[in-house]
Parts: sequence; structure tokens; C-alpha cells
Amino acid sequence: MVKLTNLLSAISVAYASANKSSFTTSSVKPWGLVENVPRGGDASYSSVCEDIKGSIIEKASKKIEELHTKIVDEGSIVDSFGELADTLCNQALEEFIQSAPDAGDDAAASAVYDKKLQELESALDAPLQVLYFRLLALLREKALETYRSASRVTETSDYEAMLQTDSQFSSAAQEATREGSDWDYSAERSHLQSIMNDIASTRKKLMDVQIKSSEKQSTAMAFLQQQQQMIQQLQMQLYGQSSPWNLGVAYRIPDTNFNLQGSYQQGRANIQLSCVPDEYAPMLGANGFTNGVGPGNLGLSLNLSL
Repeated sequence: MVKLTNLLSAISVAYASANKSSFTTSSVKPWGLVENVPRGGDASYSSVCEDIKGSIIEKASKKIEELHTKIVDEGSIVDSFGELADTLCNQALEEFIQSAPDAGDDAAASAVYDKKLQELESALDAPLQVLYFRLLALLREKALETYRSASRVTETSDYEAMLQTDSQFSSAAQEATREGSDWDYSAERSHLQSIMNDIASTRKKLMDVQIKSSEKQSTAMAFLQQQQQMIQQLQMQLYGQSSPWNLGVAYRIPDTNFNLQGSYQQGRANIQLSCVPDEYAPMLGANGFTNGVGPGNLGLSLNLSL
């Protein structure tokens, strides 16, 4: 910043010398703005420089307020923010150089000139840097959304997704950084990397829990299959080779509440007689739809296991 200030001061002195050599002092006032400004760095010279600085800051504040509305109020990402900020500061410094009175060879006036020039740059750089940090936060949130979506949708590993997200954030943050300033996005980048590491660690723990749960289920299923095989072996030892046929028959005796059921499973037969009132008998008449065995009073099921 000091080198930039000295360079701008040298430009202003050269510009003033060129004006003085091209025009007479009686026809043109120094810089076309200030008349009869005392030299020597006294209070009047400082006051004139302060007024010019204040006017330039007021004009630049309107542009800064527009950026504030987009970034802070609307939460929008401003492209090429670093270039915009650098242009805004350079235009303000150039206007001050062209508008401020010439300090001449007076050392005290030159010191006041350099001080006001530095104060002008600091006054503009400070609010722009605040917007810069807010913009970095927006870029970080956008990068995290990209990382989450990339790790869910694609088959890339978390490490590759982290590298891609970090590269995108660094590129966008570098574009938002004002060239030649002390602006730095390393802290936001470290924060982003820390969050991505935490997300990847949590996801890995969740996958480990799911794998362990799946292994336990597999172990339980294998144990149940072993138990079932043991039961089948015991049944074969007790009852011999079981038949693959499973047969079931149900019959309701006409005009009665008796229901006869029979079944044949795994080589064993079972007959059951139950008394179950037929709630729909009055609706079918005295003899129902038929007097004999029909689909209304006979049920049959067959199951063959191979």
C-alpha cells in the first residue's frame, strides 16, 4: 500500500509540473478546483484535502451500498468482486490525485497529501473487505451444497469430491479477492475443509454401522437356517422321509352347524370337527343353493413342496 501511495504521489507531482509548464498561473488555477491554497502543510491545506477525500468517499459509498444490497440483503454472489473493488478504489485514488492541490516541494504538505491518500484507500478498503468476507461465506455454503450433491449422486469417493469442491471454492475466492491487497481467504478455505472432513467422517461411521448391522442380520439368518435344518433332520429321524404333498379339505354338513376339516402335511393326516353356525343360511333358503356337495359347502386346497 505504501508503494502504491508513493507511486500515485509521484504521478500527481509530475502531472502538476506538466500543467504548470503548459499554462500560466494567471490563466489556470491549480488542478482547476482549488484557488490560493496555502502551502507548507498548514491547517488550510489539510482541510482542503479532507474535503476532497470526504466528497470522494461519499460518491464511492453509493456503489458500495449497491454491492451491500446484493451480497448481504439478497444473499447473491457477485461475480468478479475483486476486480470491481479494485476498480472502485483505483478510480477514487485517481480522482483524489487529480483534485487535490499540489504539495510542491513542501515536505509537510507532502506528508499531509500522502496521509490523506492512505486514509482514502483505507476508508474504501474496510467496507469492501467486510463484503468480501460475507461473499466468502456464501461461496463456502455453495461449495458445501456441491460437495453433498456430488457425494450422493456420483460414484466418486469422498476424497475426490473434496478435492473438486476445494478447487472450485479456491477459484471463486481468488476471483473475489482484490489484487494487491491483504485480503485472504485461507481461513474460510480451512473451515470448508474441516466441515467436509466432518461430513465424510460421519458418513463413514454411518456406513460402518450399516455394514455391522447387515453382518449381524446375516449371522442371525445363518443361525436360523442351521436350526431349521436340524429340526428337519430330527423330523426325518422320528417320522422318516416326509412327503412333499400338503392337502387340505373342508366340508360343512348340509342343514347343520358342523364343519369337517381334514389336512395332510409332511406325511401326517389331521381331521378336525367343529361346530360353527352359518350366519348366512337363512338367506339361502331351506336347502341353500343345492341339496348335495357343491362349491358352496366344500373347500379344497393343495400345496406341493419340492
